[in-house]
This record gives sequence, C-alpha cells and structure tokens, in this order.
Amino acid sequence: MNVHLKVQPHHLERGAYLYIRQSSMRQVVENVESARRQYALRGRAVALGWRDEQIIVIDNDQGESGASAAWREGFQRLVSDVGMGHAGIVMGLEVSRLARNNADWQRLLEICALADTLILDEDGVYDPASFNDRLLLGLKGTMSEAELHVIKARLRGGILNKVRRGEFRCLLPTGLVYDHFGNVTLDPDMQVRETIIHFFEMFSRLGSASQTVKVFRNEGLLFPSRLHNGDTLFRPLTASTAMRVLNNPRYAGAYTYGRRQFRRTIDGKKTLRARDIDDWPACIPDAHPGYISWERHQENLKILKANGRGFEAARASIPREGPALLQGRAVCGQCGSHLRVRYAARRGRQEAWYICNRARIYRGEPMCQSIAGPPVDEAIGMLIAEQMTPAAVELALEVRKEIQARHEEADRLRCRAIERAQTEAGLAQRRFMLVDPSNRLVADTLEGEWNEKLRTLASAREERERGREHDQFILDKAVHERLVAMTADFNQLWKDPDTPSRERKRLLAHIIEDVTLLKLPAEGTTKLHVRFKGGKIQTLTTISPKSSPQQIKTKPSIIELVDRLLDDYIYPEIAEILNEQGHRPGGTARRGCQDARFTPLKVAYLIHEYKLRSRYDRLRQRGMLTRQEAAAHLNISEQTVARWAKFGLITRHAYNGHYSLYEIADGDLPQKQCSRWNPLEDRAAAYRQMQTEPRTSTGEERGVV
Repeated sequence: MNVHLKVQPHHLERGAYLYIRQSSMRQVVENVESARRQYALRGRAVALGWRDEQIIVIDNDQGESGASAAWREGFQRLVSDVGMGHAGIVMGLEVSRLARNNADWQRLLEICALADTLILDEDGVYDPASFNDRLLLGLKGTMSEAELHVIKARLRGGILNKVRRGEFRCLLPTGLVYDHFGNVTLDPDMQVRETIIHFFEMFSRLGSASQTVKVFRNEGLLFPSRLHNGDTLFRPLTASTAMRVLNNPRYAGAYTYGRRQFRRTIDGKKTLRARDIDDWPACIPDAHPGYISWERHQENLKILKANGRGFEAARASIPREGPALLQGRAVCGQCGSHLRVRYAARRGRQEAWYICNRARIYRGEPMCQSIAGPPVDEAIGMLIAEQMTPAAVELALEVRKEIQARHEEADRLRCRAIERAQTEAGLAQRRFMLVDPSNRLVADTLEGEWNEKLRTLASAREERERGREHDQFILDKAVHERLVAMTADFNQLWKDPDTPSRERKRLLAHIIEDVTLLKLPAEGTTKLHVRFKGGKIQTLTTISPKSSPQQIKTKPSIIELVDRLLDDYIYPEIAEILNEQGHRPGGTARRGCQDARFTPLKVAYLIHEYKLRSRYDRLRQRGMLTRQEAAAHLNISEQTVARWAKFGLITRHAYNGHYSLYEIADGDLPQKQCSRWNPLEDRAAAYRQMQTEPRTSTGEERGVV
C-alpha cells in the first residue's frame, strides 16, 4: 500500500511523536551519528504532511536501556499520549529504539491500533490496525528482543569463561589489592593488615560480631574502609561492616563470583537475592593469599548462623550477657526440646526464667514448663565450684595471659596508627618546604594541611597513652594480687559480682554438655539431671521458689491456732492474741507491708477463706440458746434474761462483738421472784456462793428415802 494512502487527514490533525533513545551515556557521547539519524526523522514527518510545530520530540530517555519501560519516563509519556488520542504517528529509527521488551512493544501496538495511530521507522510506515503490518511489526519486536538476548549472552559468556578460570577482575574488599601483574595480594599497609587480622582473632575469641564491634569501640580502635577513589580511611567499626567482612570469602583467599543475583521488579528497581554456595558460578578456594583459612571461614559462617535466637540454634548459640547460666544448655524434661530463656526485672534486679513454649506458639497447646532460673543457676554454680576447684589457679593464669595478649595487640595497632600519622605529617612537611615562599596562596594551604596532620599525630599519640593507662590500670599490681588471691578459692571467683556472666557461661561450656530440667509442682522441687562432657551424669534437686500468691499465704500453723481459739474467743480477741504471740499475716511479704498486724477483719477473712466453723455454730453445737429461746425456756422476758446474765445467774457466751448465746444449766435453775423483797444482787451472790460450796454426798442430804 502507498505510504501516502495510509496517512489520512485525521492523522495529520494530531501530533507526530518522535522518540529518541540510546542505551548508555557512552553511546550518547560517542555515537553521535546515531543521534543525528534519529533527529533526521523530523524531515520524514514533514514530507508526509505534518507541520513543524506539530512534531513532538521525546528525548529524555537518553542513556536508558530499552529492556523495560518501568524506568523510562519518556516512553511512558509516549504511551499515555497515544492512548489519549493525541498522536497521529509514532516515529523511531528502528523498533529497538522504542522497546527491547516484546511485552512493552506489543502493548504499544495494541494501544496504537485502538487509537488509530501509525508507526514509522527507517523502512516505512505501518498501520497497527492492519493485520499484515501488525504481523510485521510483531516479528520486528521479537527480533529486537532476541538481538538483546544474543548480545547479553555473548558478553556474559566471555565473562563467565574468565570467571571459571579465576581471571576476571572484580572489585576487591578492603585489605586486598591487585599488584602490578594483576595478582591479588594483601594490602601493603601494615596498619590495615594488622587491624583486619586483629578483627578475625577477636571474633574467634568472642564468637559474636556485635561483641567484636563493642571491643573495637572500647579499645578505641578504627577499622579501614576503602573509598571509591581508592584511598583508605579509618572509621569506627559498625555491625554491618563486621557482618560484611565475616561473610566475604575473599578474606579466606577464595575467588568467588555471583554470590548474589540481581533482578528487576515491575517498578524497575533492582532486587538483590543471595545464592547458595552450590549456585555460585565460581568458587575457587586458596586462589590467592587471605587473612584466614577456608576452614576458618566456614566455621565463622556456622557461628553467625548459630547466633540466631531460634529454637534450633538455641543450643549452639554463643554465651550472651544475661545472667542465665544454662543459656542454650537447658533441656525440657517433658518434651526434650531446648528451653528458651526469658528475663524479667523484678525487685530491682534481672531474673531469668527457663521456659518451653514451642508447643504453645506452633500448635496452641499448653506450655510444657516454666522454671525460675535463680535456684537452678545457684545449684549449678555450686556444682561447678566443687568440680573446678583444683584447676582454678591454672584457669586464672590463662585468663590473665589472654588479657595481656589482647592489650599488646591493641597497643601494636595504636602504634601503627601513630606511624601512619607520622608518615603523612612528614609528607605534608616536605610539600610545604618545597613550595615557593612568595606563593602565599599555595603555601598557606600546604601549611594548613601540615598543621592538620600534626594534630592528627598528636591525637594518635594521646589515644595510645590513654589506652596504655587504661590497660595498666586493669593489670596493675593490686589487681594482679587480687587475681592470685582469688585463685585459692574458685568459689569466691565464681561468686564475684565483677565476673561477667558471659565468662561464667564460657567456663560452663567446657564442663557441662547439657542439663535436663523437670519441674515437680506437687513436691515444690525441680530435678536437674546434669550431663558432663566426659559422660558423667549427676542429679540435683532444688526447691522451686514460691509464687506471689504462695509468698503471701498465711502459715498453716496460724490457721490451726485460729481454729482452736474460735472455741473460746471472738474475732477481736483472737487478733489481739495473735499479735501478742508475734504472729504476722501473710501480706507482710509484700513490699512496704512489713509492719502489718492482725485485725478482726483479717481474722474473719481467714475463717471465711479456709471454711472454718464459726463461733456461732460451735456454741450452738454445745447447746447454747438465743435470748428468745432462753426466755421461753425459763418463762421470763428477754430483758430479765439479759439482767440475769449480767449478774451471773446464767452464763452468757459472746459469738461476736454485739450478740451472745446463753448457757442454761440442767438443774438448780433460778426462779422468778419479786425483786423488791429479794434484790437481784443478793440472789446472784447467794447463787454464786451455793455454786462454790462443796456438796455432801450423804443420802439424807440427797433426799434418798
């Protein structure tokens, strides 16, 4: 079909979009002919009938790859304008300029077909709504994508071929450099090398990246870092840097390539995914000198993996700063899983708990056990003190030697920093001395640099002096004598509050394999089955600490005493008797309640809580009568009953502070009389006298016929 027949008047009413793109900035700078050819397409649009002001040039994607449209703003604008019907024709030098991705190309064709937009390249004009043109454009898009794949595969193949031989030059980490022959060697800077060596040795001692960072910070040591321009700068060590160094196999002398895989997401961002070692394109151990061996690197990776807080890594985790001695070595006596450690701040101190909650977390089942740590740790500490007393002196001396060696290494690194500062200060001085004195601008600048280097040198010397004073304070004579004295009694060393919990756990790891804990709530004890490294097994029993309700629970002996006193006393009298005898309620165990005393209300609470028989029930069981019942029995009024009880004619027994029950004797009951001629006081006195006089046992007096 004639080109001019495809271009219709309604196409000319809309704009002509010219899309210009080159894949890299190097092509933009060097391949200027390609850019001229693309801009020359304006003449094709004018020849087809578009006015010059209708031609819209989109060239803001210069230097962007056509592999995806996610990061190309110009292409997104082009698709948007085509979809809104603003474009009559889309022009590009070739299909690859518009898209290298067949999905993006087909999407553009679909939108152009719906919007009745033409497409122009160097070969001609196409109508996407026409089947033949659509088929041809689709083939061109497929070939463009295949071309990109072939180019990448060709370049990638050459790189991988060199990678398999270990000859492809990659960016080296700090501490490794290429020599004049292209071989990988250790950094010639002694300060850099010794600092990295000290880092790996410190990690071997501590087994933790974060603890290694803390040691560097406490000792005032800096770690080398290489800038993009190749200069080396010493900075404070961070946890991310420590992890990056420990995970990098180049420090173990291994040539590696492809440890990570890059992918692009739908929004055009790069994602990084770590590969397994079996999927690396190249891994050649002992390919060049390293700071550690390949075996040591593998052990470091295992330690880092085991430092997680998961259930599976609990046993192999390194000793941490918490007070729980059996961290990672406590085994549940019910399910056989390793117990986890939980800490809680109580009574101004940190307490440890060994818990087994895997079943509750994963399956919603009840928790196996929750065991308080202090009694268990105390029993294990006493056992360790008994087992380790003969070797205490040797252990303390080894610790002292390790501390001295560590301080010597730190001092040597500080000396390297001073040497570097002296060298830089000397270079700055020579540069200043060689400058022309009349050139004050250059001389002032060089003089300022010289002064800055001198200040750095002075700071390094001061830092070394401070470090040496600190180390000398730690290892002075007084501390040495204290250490030697403590070795005579390892138990004292173990209980010394200055001894870190981490060191106790390290010592424990050399003696005990694991400890199985079984809580017996009915007995209030915990069984400890200790398994030593040599295979010996020993069983210990500890008393489980009381819970908060148990700690404030009233003693059983007090409950028994209250039960006996209820036979003869009411609540206020019982509270007074308990206080006089020195008994205290269970609430005195609470903080700030040490001065609590028994009160009638507390006695009533105990009687109700422990379901003791009340005094009223006890008196009724003994035959006591109420006032109404006594009045009916004696055929007198209730007021008379009260008066007789007041003067002792009948016995009254109080069952609380307000009410009483009355005891009526079986015989010799008092009779109701007129109180005018026989006053109640006289009758009560005569009645008491009659009760106290001894009775004769003769038959006449007893009225025996």
